[in-house]
Amino acid sequence: MFDVLLARIQQQYRTIKFPAGPPPGLPSRFVGRPVITYGNCPPGCACCVDACPAGALKQEDGLCLDLGRCLFCSACAQVCALQNISFTPDYRLAARRRDDLLIDSGPFRPAEPLEVRLRRLFGRSLRLRQVSAGGCNACEADTNVLGTVGWDLGRFGIQFVASPRHADGLLITGPVPENMRLALLKTYEAVPAPKLVIAVGACAISGGPYAGHAEVHDGAGGLVPVDLFIPGCPPHPLTILDGLLRLLGRLETSVGG
Repeated sequence: MFDVLLARIQQQYRTIKFPAGPPPGLPSRFVGRPVITYGNCPPGCACCVDACPAGALKQEDGLCLDLGRCLFCSACAQVCALQNISFTPDYRLAARRRDDLLIDSGPFRPAEPLEVRLRRLFGRSLRLRQVSAGGCNACEADTNVLGTVGWDLGRFGIQFVASPRHADGLLITGPVPENMRLALLKTYEAVPAPKLVIAVGACAISGGPYAGHAEVHDGAGGLVPVDLFIPGCPPHPLTILDGLLRLLGRLETSVGG
């Protein structure tokens, strides 16, 4: 016991200061929010659209990228000789509405806080039941990181619980295959009202790389109402934390272009 206490003292304070302080440093290989500077693409050029493995890019009146389908592989940016698409180190990706994940050359609209009534209910104490609906465990793993001493999600009053009957909402990962459809619906029904639903990762938002498959429901949105979308494949723990805090009104809503 003495050795354990001594080791803990030597480790000192390890919890990140965010949001009271700056966010933790991200690795140089981190791929964050994309920026589109469309305007000088050659006529008929669709190399970026063709390169996207998830069908997240569309080109009609201009380029439009669906963050909810994007796998953040940066293949589109790599093939664009004019660099009309670039991926920034910005981790702030969450949105309240599905349409807000469709980005073009305009500014990005970040997640807005819950209504005042719901913030009063959940702002100081939010209990979530995590549902792994056919995920590969990457989103689940990054969600679990938030429970470590470095992130300490519990200091914000946010905790994961074992039973949906003890929860204020669901945090869903995975593309929701047919074998998980009934389980997800029953879990949602077991959460007492009012309740929240948070979709984490490209699979839970749109089906990700499995979108369109006959055995997949292309995410949670077609089965249950979603209150917060956190894109990524998988989203970084900082992206998940940022989205949760924005939902509870703990952060400024402005992100910029």
